[in-house]
Amino acid sequence: MARIVMKFGGTSMAGMERIRNVAARVKHVVAQGNEVAVVVSAMAGETDRLVGFCREASPLYDPAEYDVVVAAGEQITSGLLAMTLKAMGVDARSWLGWQLPIRTVEAHAKARVESMETGALLAAMGAGQVAVIPGFQGQMEDGRVSTLGRGGSDTSAVAVAAAIKADRCDIYTDVDGVYTTDPRIVARARKLHMVTYEEMLELASVGAKVLQTRSVGLAMKEGVRVQVLSSFDDPTQDDLPGTLIVSEEEIEDNEMERQLITGIAHDKNEAKIIVTRVPDKPGAVANIFGPLADASINVDMIIQNDSKDMEETDVTFTVPRADLARSVDILEARKDSIGFRRIITDSEVAKISVVGVGMRSHAGVAALMFKTLADRGINIEAISTSEIKVSVLIDEDETELAVRVLHTAYGLDADAPAA
Repeated sequence: MARIVMKFGGTSMAGMERIRNVAARVKHVVAQGNEVAVVVSAMAGETDRLVGFCREASPLYDPAEYDVVVAAGEQITSGLLAMTLKAMGVDARSWLGWQLPIRTVEAHAKARVESMETGALLAAMGAGQVAVIPGFQGQMEDGRVSTLGRGGSDTSAVAVAAAIKADRCDIYTDVDGVYTTDPRIVARARKLHMVTYEEMLELASVGAKVLQTRSVGLAMKEGVRVQVLSSFDDPTQDDLPGTLIVSEEEIEDNEMERQLITGIAHDKNEAKIIVTRVPDKPGAVANIFGPLADASINVDMIIQNDSKDMEETDVTFTVPRADLARSVDILEARKDSIGFRRIITDSEVAKISVVGVGMRSHAGVAALMFKTLADRGINIEAISTSEIKVSVLIDEDETELAVRVLHTAYGLDADAPAA
């Protein structure tokens, strides 16, 4: 007997056959006596199709109207799943973002959940009704529909779980858990039983595609226990373990000690920008990154080459590849005020990251990474670190090789290929 939020991604909702499979899984969980809320994504490819219509209508579309269009995908799947559950004899109804409501703030197309009214929702769930909620959407202060950014259904699910004080938030996707790296690149990647919020946050932020970064951050803030499961397994089986994302305290001390490195992540969605001959004086770097921040462009790795003799410096940093052209336009428009010579860009780069809470108590993790890459002739173009992560920027063509050799170097290979 528990209160559970079940979230299903686009591949899980891709057509009526898949929706019936989801409904069967929900029915099985309800039959065990649980109170259930379901959060759904749009059908696989549907959001891309709707975004394409927006771009065709106007290259410089209004973000508020964009939200009206792209929020329709989740509305369709929530209604279809509720219909299917009812046809299976399960009491269910759909709750759109404005009906709860899920209140959001900040900008259209990248809104942030601020609060959620749950009185009516909890009453319905307590009476045995399954709540089907479209992910990715909410309501702005002016009453207009908003969306949370791509992958936002994960955040919706965690927000719902936090608001209704769920015992667990199960994220069903096309993989059966979190692996030490992408099994498509390394056949001997291992599925992890438990991962800390901090590790998952780092893995998500540096390229692991299992969960959206914002959803992990929200889960950590609100203490929501998250489990990653496959929606393609038998919906009536209860003994198919996924991966739990939980607090560090919940993971046994001996397991934490044994697990030096949790995983290797890669991200090809990176672009490098070098701003040359910047005046080496107070405020110069702020003149570069301030306008980018104002445009909501996330800057990752930053390197400043100090040049005492020339009183100038080169500033190197990375941005999401999709924001490269916009970043260059913003900086070029401020060339006179910044005072740089020219901008050099490279979009054929990738970020490779080694993540693990064991780094806190073990030296030599970065050194092993650098030596392993050097031994295979892989050049490092930039480095960034955190308490539990080391990331390097390399040539995109060497991504798969780097992931494989690092996975082996840190002893993450399984004894047999992953199923």
